Amino acid sequence: MKKQIVLEDVEITDVAAEGKALARIDDMVLFTQYAVPGDVVDIVVTKKKHSYMEGRVSQYKKLSDVRCEAQCEHYGICGGCKWQILPYEEQIRHKQKQVVDALTRIGHLDLPEVSSILGSKKIYEYRNKLEYTFSNRRWVPFGESREELSGKELYGVGFHIPGMFDKVLDINKCHLQTDISNRIRNDIRQYAMENDLEFFDLRNQGGFLRTLMIRTTSTGELMVVVVFYKEMKQEREALLAHLAETFPEITSLLYVINQKCNDTITDQEIKVFKGVEAIYEEMEGLRFKIGPKSFYQTNSEQAYELYKVARGFAELTGNELVYDLYTGTGTIANFVSRQCRQVIGIEYVPEAIEDAKVNSEINNIGNTLFYAGDMKDILTDDFIREHGRPDVIITDPPRAGMHEDVVNVILNAEPRRIVYVSCNPATQARDLAMLCQKYIITAVQPVDMFPHTHHVENVVQLRMKE
Repeated sequence: MKKQIVLEDVEITDVAAEGKALARIDDMVLFTQYAVPGDVVDIVVTKKKHSYMEGRVSQYKKLSDVRCEAQCEHYGICGGCKWQILPYEEQIRHKQKQVVDALTRIGHLDLPEVSSILGSKKIYEYRNKLEYTFSNRRWVPFGESREELSGKELYGVGFHIPGMFDKVLDINKCHLQTDISNRIRNDIRQYAMENDLEFFDLRNQGGFLRTLMIRTTSTGELMVVVVFYKEMKQEREALLAHLAETFPEITSLLYVINQKCNDTITDQEIKVFKGVEAIYEEMEGLRFKIGPKSFYQTNSEQAYELYKVARGFAELTGNELVYDLYTGTGTIANFVSRQCRQVIGIEYVPEAIEDAKVNSEINNIGNTLFYAGDMKDILTDDFIREHGRPDVIITDPPRAGMHEDVVNVILNAEPRRIVYVSCNPATQARDLAMLCQKYIITAVQPVDMFPHTHHVENVVQLRMKE
């Protein structure tokens, strides 16, 4: 058996990528979790490479002066909201540093003065969407004995333990969504227990209750989607009728029968049990349709701040042709449409493009065009010749950033300005380095969408070199 390495009295000195805590041991970098700068800890080494180590805290010797108490009872087990032990002003300070470090160290970019990060007014109950999983083998925290539990005692509904597909932590209270979410989830658990409804078996793919999605809007609308593994009509209808009666606040009560090997419902038929098929979010008088399969930024209030930054960086006068790349359900495209001549949105997911068209229709917006397909296949030099050279390109790609072919087409198109919205400053830095062949960075604005996590959005304005 390999001898366990324990490092004693290690002082945490910084916060690293992905929210990890960082310390230095001689010429080695050490990464760990659930610690903050100023903590002095003992660490059990779990991985050792040539230039770095990873480990877990085995004992806290001295707690940092900047540390605060986590509000959530599930902190340290759930795996989410790892930065709760940092005061919010410290969280956003580290996020600002994370953005600057990524752009300068990875991209080696020349930056103007980076604007101060826009913090979230709400640091709890800010999410408009949460998804939970039912399991017949819940995670058993320290202090409970799995051997002493059986049957329903092992049932749970909550979040997956990081890195464990078949382990779900039973959640009593999550602070990320308004309390209606907790009341609905806990009520379903209690009803299921009392009525002998089976929770899903993640290993053997069996059972009745599978997943639960709860979506809210700033306008007070509420969507609940219950996903069942198999159809048991009498039990399903009784549960859904119970939900409808217990929670009259639900405006859209939907259900799915999903017998696939994975939990995604994008390819599944979604049926209405009661209420309407979709809910609506509002922003500056615009209404956005949100169905069970729709993508919408999960922090509605900060999404508005993010989009205002993007629109401001576009510097629209009313005469511009704008390309909105990775448009999703057309939120940004429709948001900027009043300030430009035309917007062309491109998105990979066909259902999202249909939502984008609907969002234009319900807002009487007539100057948008939307296309579905892989970005590198749709956005070509021929596409630009057909639809016109964009004056401004707004791009908001997924975490992986933009394909090199897409970057090259943008460079060939030579828009006067580019607005790059990113949820991953590392891949953004890589793409910006390529764009800076022809462009200079003229503004940088980080935006915090997800308090208590390491995630940060960043908006960059680029102008064509003279």
